[in-house]
Amino acid sequence: MDRRTGLFALALGASALAFVATLQLIFFAAPVEKTMGIVQKIFYVHVPSAYCMYLGATACFGGSIAYLVSPSEKADAFAKAGAELAVLFGAIVLTTGPLWAAKAWGNYWTWDPRLTTSLLSVLVYVAYLVLRNFAGGGDGEKRFAAALGILGAANLPVIHWSVQRWSGQHPTVITGKGGGLSHPAMKTALSMSFLAFTLFAIALLWVRVRGELLERRLAAAEDEAWDKNLLDENP
Repeated sequence: MDRRTGLFALALGASALAFVATLQLIFFAAPVEKTMGIVQKIFYVHVPSAYCMYLGATACFGGSIAYLVSPSEKADAFAKAGAELAVLFGAIVLTTGPLWAAKAWGNYWTWDPRLTTSLLSVLVYVAYLVLRNFAGGGDGEKRFAAALGILGAANLPVIHWSVQRWSGQHPTVITGKGGGLSHPAMKTALSMSFLAFTLFAIALLWVRVRGELLERRLAAAEDEAWDKNLLDENP
């Protein structure tokens, strides 16, 4: 086992242990919130998932900038893996959020500024992946996708400040305005959940970048073998 594989295994193992500890804290240590009841515990998945969506979007942004400045397979693979993470964790956010909203607001979905801008951001990264998977692998397609990756990241500050800017319904629990974190065990559970999700996101990002690079090397080797075969048949 090489050093990088060992670090990946360490991150994945630490993530698994952190998830086990998180579940213990959520369901056995953190009390049930008085107003929301058991539904409040969705918060421990929803918020860290949003944070990991930001991490994926940031990775896509960094890889996209790097590709536009100095095109390389590694930068492009990093950007694509970041977009995949943004879509994955964004889907979790857009699933857990409405489950919470059904209890809090009486509706699964309202066109709240933060909900709307979050949906828009996820759709940008979905468009990025559709472009990368179905529009070909040429430099032009990669550059256009990189522009989409940068556009998606530009929407992140809008998501963050949308509640304050447009007076949305979405609570700001962590800053103390939304309630729900009055008990110390709740804060501990949230902190552990952040740790577990972050380690998991890093492990996923690493394995997707490595998998993408290996897939491209395999495709290049197959093309080279095919060309050599044609030359041998037609000397």
